[in-house]
Amino acid sequence: MSRNAKVYVIDDDPAMRDSLDFLLSAAGFSVRLFESAPDFLSELPHLEFGCVITDIRMPNMDGMELLRQLVPISARPKLPVIVMTGHGDIPLAVEAMKLGALDFLEKPFNDERLIGMIETALLQNEGASKNETIFAEMAERVASLTQRERQVMQGLVTGQSNKMIARQYDISPRTIEVYRANVMTKMQAGNLSELVRFAIRAGVLKD
Repeated sequence: MSRNAKVYVIDDDPAMRDSLDFLLSAAGFSVRLFESAPDFLSELPHLEFGCVITDIRMPNMDGMELLRQLVPISARPKLPVIVMTGHGDIPLAVEAMKLGALDFLEKPFNDERLIGMIETALLQNEGASKNETIFAEMAERVASLTQRERQVMQGLVTGQSNKMIARQYDISPRTIEVYRANVMTKMQAGNLSELVRFAIRAGVLKD
């Protein structure tokens, strides 16, 4: 992937826009800033291929509605979209990925992680074969889970706490902790955000 790749940042917070502009420009990306989703959509027909970074909570049109607006647009190469979410927005992030977002990032985030995600997003859109390989790998990890571990994973990625999952299946929260640890190990997920992404890529979370 060449440097100077286009990155389109959509966020209503001027400080966040300036911060991302500085960070991504320093990393070699060509950055274009938008303070709202409607502003971005109005310019979309004139934009080159690139990666979209959008906040999920914005006035007038939020990141979810932006994704819905992008779905019918098929006359141009599909733009990979990464959504930024606040703490506790995991269920929203899940819905965003169902609507077509490639990935999501929780605030506050690590700068190098964001840059890596953008590079990955741009590379993954160069061909479908890589995505198929990722899907197969995630499906294998899910297949290694027991039925109870899959139930626990389903609860975790839909935003339920350990106590809520424990009540649902009438087992102790401590037992859920054991299942949770097993799920994270078998899915090779370092945190809950990664587990959500892996579950979606494996096709576990569907409407």
